[in-house]
Amino acid sequence: MLHVASVAPRHRRTPSLPVDDNPFAVRPRKAVPHAFVLDALADLSPATRSMFGCLGLYVGNQIVVILRDKRGDTADNGVWLCTTKEHHESLRREFPNMRSIQVFGNKVTGWQVLPSEAPDFEEAALRACELIAASDPRIGKVPGARRASRSRAARGAI
Repeated sequence: MLHVASVAPRHRRTPSLPVDDNPFAVRPRKAVPHAFVLDALADLSPATRSMFGCLGLYVGNQIVVILRDKRGDTADNGVWLCTTKEHHESLRREFPNMRSIQVFGNKVTGWQVLPSEAPDFEEAALRACELIAASDPRIGKVPGARRASRSRAARGAI
């Protein structure tokens, strides 16, 4: 007579993870830099997009500002206005502390910054929001179409 012993099923031993090491935990988002600007433009239902480690704000199909508050390189922290060179002078009359972005070198670009270290920063940023809400043509532009990557362009030629 064959005797079969009952054997308890084997369980895999898997290490349990501490609660803090949840592999599916969602990383907290960075705080919105200069969130009061987003609040001031809320009635326009702005869309946001991460760009250059900053936050770009779009109203309709136009990019209007970038909000920047970086710890290491603080020179260009503040509100970047999307404009064109032809509007710099008239905007500078409204925003005396406005200047060109420094991270792009000495080249004058359409991007101008209302620096966060300026004594009138919040007042100037809110005034810029008023201009955006009034559809001032000096602030905002429709971004150009993105160029296809070289490898994608090469594949299309095959």
